[in-house]
Order: sequence, then structure tokens, then C-alpha cells
Amino acid sequence: MSELSKRSTVYFEAEIHQALRIKAATTHQSVSEVVNEAVRVALSEDQEDLKAFSQRADESSLSYEELLEDLKTHGKI
Repeated sequence: MSELSKRSTVYFEAEIHQALRIKAATTHQSVSEVVNEAVRVALSEDQEDLKAFSQRADESSLSYEELLEDLKTHGKI
């Protein structure tokens, strides 16, 4: 673990913990490395989602009722 690492206690369901331990062993990583990578991926996906929301902020929106009416008009439902 690097000098800059911070320690935290995280409680996993037994089955999740077992899966993490198996993945760590089969990939020759520690459980911490597996968890850190999973968190990095999740945070990166959040960042991509926020960027997409920002890029689409000016698009017009369609209510659910309008969507259903459009689908009916075009013979989709």
C-alpha cells in the first residue's frame, strides 16, 4: 500500500466478500486493489454520465404522455 493510501472499514455481504477474495486471488491482486479499481470505474462512469447530462441540457424533453401519443401516432403501439 502506498504512503498516500487511506484506511477505511467497509462491510460486505458474506457472498460479496467471498467473490472479492476469489477474484483477488485469481488476478493476483489484493482485495483492496480489486475494490479500488471497481470504485475508480464507478466514479469514471458517474463522470461520463454527468458530462452527457450537461451536453444534452439544452435538448427538448418529451413527457411520458407525449411519448405514448407519438408512439400511437406512428403505429408503434
